[in-house]
Amino acid sequence: MFKKDENIILGISIGDMNGIGPEVILKTFEDPRMMELCTPVVFGNAKLLSFIKKIINCTTNIHGIDSLDQIQKGKFNVLNLWKEGVNLDFGKLDDTIGKYAIKSFIAATKALKNNEIDALVTAPINKYNIQSEDFQFPGHTDYLDKELEGNALMFMVSEDIKVGLVTDHLPIQEVSQNITPDLIKKKVRTINQSLIQDFNVIKPRIALLGLNPHSGDNGIIGNEEQTFINNTVKELFDENIIVYGPYSADAFFGSEQFRNFDAVVACYHDQGLIPFKTLTFGTGVNYTAGLDRIRTSPDHGTAYDIAGKGIADFTSFKNAVYTALDIYKNKNEYLQSTANPLKVSTI
Repeated sequence: MFKKDENIILGISIGDMNGIGPEVILKTFEDPRMMELCTPVVFGNAKLLSFIKKIINCTTNIHGIDSLDQIQKGKFNVLNLWKEGVNLDFGKLDDTIGKYAIKSFIAATKALKNNEIDALVTAPINKYNIQSEDFQFPGHTDYLDKELEGNALMFMVSEDIKVGLVTDHLPIQEVSQNITPDLIKKKVRTINQSLIQDFNVIKPRIALLGLNPHSGDNGIIGNEEQTFINNTVKELFDENIIVYGPYSADAFFGSEQFRNFDAVVACYHDQGLIPFKTLTFGTGVNYTAGLDRIRTSPDHGTAYDIAGKGIADFTSFKNAVYTALDIYKNKNEYLQSTANPLKVSTI
């Protein structure tokens, strides 16, 4: 899949257009130097983005195209997926807008799958208004896991901290019954491999957090750690994966132990994302690790409360673009370097 090409074609799904997605996209590429790093193509509608551009006083030059073979290097390309007009009402939850958000995302995923784009950055969607008979997924990650090869893992990344999840969008009452030794092993292996090939970490050091408060306090507060998590860590270590734990989650971040590791594995969503966003909010990136294609997104949602006001911070989206490009290059180099390993002589 991965080709050595300085001109990376970066697909972008438009997200919920009543939110800040289009704004952070436009602001990111307002700087023409961004087009020296990649060729962007937004899956949406050029007239609609031109309308939003005027509202937020953005100067990004829009190049509308009707097919992907019309993409031009050095331009901010917008693929016209629909011709009809769309009524926007910034800050409002709208089922129709949700349908357009998913139309953009599905088309971008298809292009990614068919190698028509090299990587994908997704603008924020609202998980409520995207649901329909044709799309019954909690969000981007679950759909990508179905459509692409591999096993998707939510990997929150920044310069200072990287956090992966054993379980992600599960109700808290279902977490303990879904965590198994096999699932922990699967997620840790995925993170270990991602650190090696996507982030150029030669020998990753990984920390696993305990499921229960104080990692169970020797069975006083839950027994999952004693029953199987401790032994699972040992078995992973025996596979030559450098993983330690389980650590008590509350002390782990407050004492800055996370700085001693290349990645942290949390057992459930809030255990990992609350400290991650506290430490990085507005700069972090959500990367879907474990798949044969690259997708990143900003670490925030639709932000209806500030949509259409031109005040949205685009740092996280811009970082999502940078991260996608870096991972593309790292993975390309890794696959090339491991494609034809030298055979060990038996003489």
